[in-house]
Amino acid sequence: MINDDLALRDLSEIADAIAAGRITSLQATEACLARIAVWQPRTNAFLRLNKEKALEQARVLDKELAAGKRRGPLHGVPMAHKDMYYRAGEISTGGSAIRRNWVAPVTSTVLQKLDAAGVVELGFLNMAEFAAGPTGHNVHHGHCRNPWDDKRVTGGSSSGSGASVAARMVYGALGSDTGGSIRLPASACGVVGMKATYGRVSRAGAVPRSWTLDHVGPLTRTVRDNARMLAVVAGHDLDDSTTSEKPVPDYEALLEGGVRGLRIGFALPEALVPIDAQIGAAMQAAADALGKLGATIVPATMPDFTDLYRSAEVIVKCEAASMHRPWMEADAPYANQVRTRTDAGYFIPATQYIDALRLRAHFVREFLAQAMDGVDAVLLPAIPFPVPTLEETDVEASGGPATLKMVARFTGLTRPFNTLGLPALSVPCGFDSNGAPIGLQLIGRPFDEALLYRIGHAYQGATDHHRKVPT
Repeated sequence: MINDDLALRDLSEIADAIAAGRITSLQATEACLARIAVWQPRTNAFLRLNKEKALEQARVLDKELAAGKRRGPLHGVPMAHKDMYYRAGEISTGGSAIRRNWVAPVTSTVLQKLDAAGVVELGFLNMAEFAAGPTGHNVHHGHCRNPWDDKRVTGGSSSGSGASVAARMVYGALGSDTGGSIRLPASACGVVGMKATYGRVSRAGAVPRSWTLDHVGPLTRTVRDNARMLAVVAGHDLDDSTTSEKPVPDYEALLEGGVRGLRIGFALPEALVPIDAQIGAAMQAAADALGKLGATIVPATMPDFTDLYRSAEVIVKCEAASMHRPWMEADAPYANQVRTRTDAGYFIPATQYIDALRLRAHFVREFLAQAMDGVDAVLLPAIPFPVPTLEETDVEASGGPATLKMVARFTGLTRPFNTLGLPALSVPCGFDSNGAPIGLQLIGRPFDEALLYRIGHAYQGATDHHRKVPT
């Protein structure tokens, strides 16, 4: 059927087909809605589906295109986004019970940019409560489930974003990343996720978790799709003083350079976190594939991140505690693990918080001088072990030491790059023995997203992991 065919195509294919008049935005939207009808009950990826509004948006965009007006490279493409991006006049829950009926007063900058580019908004997606959780559990709205195996986690906190893109319910989705929350669901669900350089994308009009660690970015099916989407949402924003004024490249136009002549540092940093043999084998295979494409693969030496981890914990706990103080003091309904993690911020001295912020520049210099010495990018795993089940990572239900240890290890290889603010791209690179996806992670220098995309695109051109679809 045509709907099935359209739902399975990539974002770039759909956008280009709409622009050429081969299909309509309405057809693409109906295809996604048909897919949602099948997959939403299995994944619980959506918190709110705006079916009629999306269909009307698609009709309007089709009329605009027929009249010669194309808004941009995403004109007519259906998407949905993590329920932390404000839409003026509409509910925005942040995945919480506290904001179950809260109406946003403004529209976030990134949604304004997607509106201007002609995106159809299907609705808003499930997430860990207030973006505080690496697995995708949510006691208030129901856990999000992995399309490859509904007993397994999606990764979090952008759980619905990863699941909806993987299940081909949407062509792309925005997530956010404070310690890995774009890259973890991208890896666990078998899609592409980019945490760009700190300051590359505005956070204005989005629920904050930690102001100095939060990043906004896209999850898509391919690297090309991701490059197209990032180019739309990136850029300086007067409403977010942390955004960079550096020009935004045409990432998609820079994809085809290949990897010949590049030096890629390869690391399986067991000293940081134990890495399962299956994950290590998948990383080695990815490194070998890039080597066959002409890249030079060399060992990368990772610094000792002990002090960096401690600094990250101090920053996220203090900043979350500051934001949540009014609700915490009012004894608002939090999940136990979210309340516990946030409450800890009230007991950290201000001097420790200031020291943690001060040390960040040192950590960046150390990483660039050590791990990236003489290389263009670093390759390492995103998640260091096979995707676990919802049950064995359910902190609320068990809270035992083994569960807490596993959940803490989730971010062992992603969190450092939030503290460093460096760009990090997750790309599918295989499947574990349970049939769940594995994701590699590429790390670059500040504002080197185009190079990471180029490497990821070359890798996807030589492999087909990203072409596999959950059934």
